[in-house]
Amino acid sequence: MPYEAPTHTVERSLRATTGAKIIAGVDEVGRGAWAGPVTVCAAITGLRRPPEGLTDSKLISPKRRDEMALLLERWVTAHALGHASPEEIDELGMTAALRLAAVRALNALPVRPEVVILDGKHDYLGGPWRVRTVIKGDQSCVSVAAASVIAKVRRDKMMAELGADHADFAFAANAGYPSPVHRAALEEWGPTPYHRLSWAYLDALPRWRHLKKVRLGAEAWELEIGGQLGFDF
Repeated sequence: MPYEAPTHTVERSLRATTGAKIIAGVDEVGRGAWAGPVTVCAAITGLRRPPEGLTDSKLISPKRRDEMALLLERWVTAHALGHASPEEIDELGMTAALRLAAVRALNALPVRPEVVILDGKHDYLGGPWRVRTVIKGDQSCVSVAAASVIAKVRRDKMMAELGADHADFAFAANAGYPSPVHRAALEEWGPTPYHRLSWAYLDALPRWRHLKKVRLGAEAWELEIGGQLGFDF
């Protein structure tokens, strides 16, 4: 399916309006999975021409995605990943877990970004980071698209490794997301040590419902949204 290649339009606009020179694109993968961590990649790309075929990881075939990730890891100026475990997701809630993973990724970069481009509508990062949210940024922004591909490939490989001792769950194929095989394995064997136990899928599993964890309060962390940049691009 044809798609429009991502550009540096947002990155250039941020440079012009904020004076920032170090801009990181951030994207996550694993938010809707039943098992495994949520993974965030932060990528700094500069304004160089991106590799041919770069776009949102969901629009690239698995084979091409693997090839693109290897290329991108050499092409980007810098990148880093952060993860929040299933236990942290259960304890904190998804919004706070996303923030934890994103902060880990950003802090692991060799330089501190002056502005962060965050894929999506909602700023789950907040202050003290200066954040610009971009809906479908993984399709339109070069740095976010690069982060999207690297995050997806790295988490998929992680899930395949975690699933080696739990073959019935087919984590190598579904990466911890719902699938018929995954559902059937849960009904038969119950959750693995990698499953999120605060999630609603357990409500439909009478044999395993007693394992469900309940969080007190909507989120364990209160986010500070003081760093949101109010620009319309």
